[in-house]
Amino acid sequence: MDRAEKQEQVTALNGVFKNAVAVVVAHYSGLTVAQMSALRRQMKQKGAGVKVAKNRLAKKALEGTDVAHVASLLKGPTVIAYSGDPVTAPKIAVEFAKGNEKFVILGGAMGSTALNLDGVKALASLPSLDELRAKLIGLIQAPATKIAQVVNAPAQKLARVFGAYGQKSEAA
Repeated sequence: MDRAEKQEQVTALNGVFKNAVAVVVAHYSGLTVAQMSALRRQMKQKGAGVKVAKNRLAKKALEGTDVAHVASLLKGPTVIAYSGDPVTAPKIAVEFAKGNEKFVILGGAMGSTALNLDGVKALASLPSLDELRAKLIGLIQAPATKIAQVVNAPAQKLARVFGAYGQKSEAA
């Protein structure tokens, strides 16, 4: 890799780190290509990403970003998972680590907050943004449907009474 390629990679990584809300750093030594591809695919499906870069270049790219404090975790063969929301990358990384003991989460960051392994697991246990939106919409809609049912109930009862009188008069 020549100097221009290195500078280009540092610039690209810097853009990733500036836009990332959550970053997870893990060791991946011993994972097969198929396993890494599966991790990349899972991340991409959920709108997150995975980067494997030389630690020296990644440390340069981290300078001046909110997640710069993860530079101390970049030792050995590391992979960096990132996402635009605080839950996606940690959730996928923790799930992937459960099935692959060679994928070892070292820590991460959420904005300017440093996270250890327990912090990453805590973030992973939170519901995703889409799940929260669904719950919120459900909570908002529930009272509206109950109000509609209460408002419609007298009309339904009145209709039943008229229907019963109609049937009674037809029978007579």
